[in-house]
Amino acid sequence: QIDYTGTEPSSPCNKCLNVSWDSTPPCTCTINFTLEHSFESNVFMYYGLSNFYQNHRRYVKSRDDSQLNGDNSSLLNPSKECEPYRTNEDKPIAPCGAIANSMFNDTLELYRIDNDTRTPITLIKKGIAWWTDKNVKFRNPTGDGNNLTALFQGTTKPVNWPKPVYMLDSEPDNNGFINEDFIVWMRTAALPTFRKLYRLIERKNNLQPTLQAGKYSLDIAYNYPVHSFDGQKRMILSTISWMGGKNPFLGIAYITVGSICFFLGVVLLIIHHKYGNRNTSADIPN
Repeated sequence: QIDYTGTEPSSPCNKCLNVSWDSTPPCTCTINFTLEHSFESNVFMYYGLSNFYQNHRRYVKSRDDSQLNGDNSSLLNPSKECEPYRTNEDKPIAPCGAIANSMFNDTLELYRIDNDTRTPITLIKKGIAWWTDKNVKFRNPTGDGNNLTALFQGTTKPVNWPKPVYMLDSEPDNNGFINEDFIVWMRTAALPTFRKLYRLIERKNNLQPTLQAGKYSLDIAYNYPVHSFDGQKRMILSTISWMGGKNPFLGIAYITVGSICFFLGVVLLIIHHKYGNRNTSADIPN
């Protein structure tokens, strides 16, 4: 994982530390790194955030699921749960709410460096969201034709977004409310330190690893400010084996619960031996 927050003065991204949401053009930086070991199977690229509380009660409620499901009436009259990101300049915001307004919008590009030549790594942006989210929970508004600009007419973009929701992607099947980057962000995290899937790197040749060991560079369009709340940003490359992906949470949970049970067992054993054999019965007179 590569931390690109830029808090250290020596970091290439330090110049972007105090970037604002509407910086034009966006601040850019490049971080070089080395992979010590090859990644043999498909690779998953994540972005990670720290000290970001997506589990705050008011934050979690700040959305309109009917609007996100393509309901035309909710599109123009969002839920009051979205306040204060319900309207802007007397126009309804689409998508409304604090979750959508704070959507992650850094752009990450990966390159392999071979003899001072940079070769771009193909990053796949489709297939990163849950199937049920993409095909059931999130739908675009309906109407005559498939022109999203016309379907979203009468609405305005979230305050912190540089462009409206119908311009998130050039491909129609990945635009609007069904944009997969947007869908991934809207599934809120349970802990303040989390990662979300950003891109996929598919293995093309069974004879060659997906990412060979060697030198790489990460190009970043730094748009997302985290310094104001002492947050951190990082890029994570991960792969899976026949046992699945590496996730230490379950092991830590088992060890913690097992340790508590063992401790309580010892305490109860001591209490039993010390007080369990005491004769508390009293003689009842005839």
